[in-house]
Amino acid sequence: MHEMSIAIGIVNIATDEAKKANVENFAAIDLEIGTLAGIEYDSLDFVWEAAIKDSVLEKAIKNIHKIQAKAKCVDCENEFPIKFIHDSCPKCGSFLKIILQGKELRVKSLETF
Repeated sequence: MHEMSIAIGIVNIATDEAKKANVENFAAIDLEIGTLAGIEYDSLDFVWEAAIKDSVLEKAIKNIHKIQAKAKCVDCENEFPIKFIHDSCPKCGSFLKIILQGKELRVKSLETF
């Protein structure tokens, strides 16, 4: 389950930021996760408590902002939402596309008490 390593990575980012800001704990963390990032939200929730135990995020509220994937067709330049990486353009049927958004996995903000 790679969600545990992702959660630990998030804790490491928060720990580094806590040192820079000279804070002991964070009150909230906002994450942006794209729908094509390969993250199982339920699995992340399942491992979250274990990952943040005794860390700067132990008391933090986790907010996840899901970013809907969007692509641009290489052939007709139509922009469209996608659910799967292999979705075709609804306008011309082409499978050639550029992913514009949806692969994100970032810590958007950390809030102190």
